[in-house]
Amino acid sequence: MTTLNSPRVEVTRAGAADRPTLDRLWTMFRHDMSAVSGVLPNSCAEFRSERLEMATSQPGWAAYILRMRDAAVGLCIIRGLDAPERVISSFFLVHGARRTGHGRAAVDTVTQQHPGRWAVAYQEANLPAAAFWPSIAQAADPDWTHERAVPGRPDLPPDSWVRSAVTPTRSVAAHQ
Repeated sequence: MTTLNSPRVEVTRAGAADRPTLDRLWTMFRHDMSAVSGVLPNSCAEFRSERLEMATSQPGWAAYILRMRDAAVGLCIIRGLDAPERVISSFFLVHGARRTGHGRAAVDTVTQQHPGRWAVAYQEANLPAAAFWPSIAQAADPDWTHERAVPGRPDLPPDSWVRSAVTPTRSVAAHQ
């Protein structure tokens, strides 16, 4: 077991060999989100994983693993690398690494690798996300925006979307 006493989080783009690690992190992420969404695993105790599948097999998508020393502590799934706006589709950090600046550092590292327009959606009921994502957007871009919607699905409860621009000179870490 690894305990945290280092403030450094390493972010690496996942490859095919990382799939078992991504699968385990994905299960932890979806379990964590089930407290907000109420979504249950299937009869084999697996959660839906279409976004993870896309991130490891489709152009315009990417998966990143967050590590501290030898511990895999989180993941970041992004899409839209081939679009005008990139989207953080999924982001997870294990509880033991939260509230220490590691999430901010990881988001900064990922977004700096793909400068431009960024968006992330979250549910207001997810209180940590509701505090985290607007602060990330504000630190990256003084002209950030916030809206509530599920594009193309007015029948669903709205997600909160934050949008910001990331340039090499305006990063989250530089404005903490």
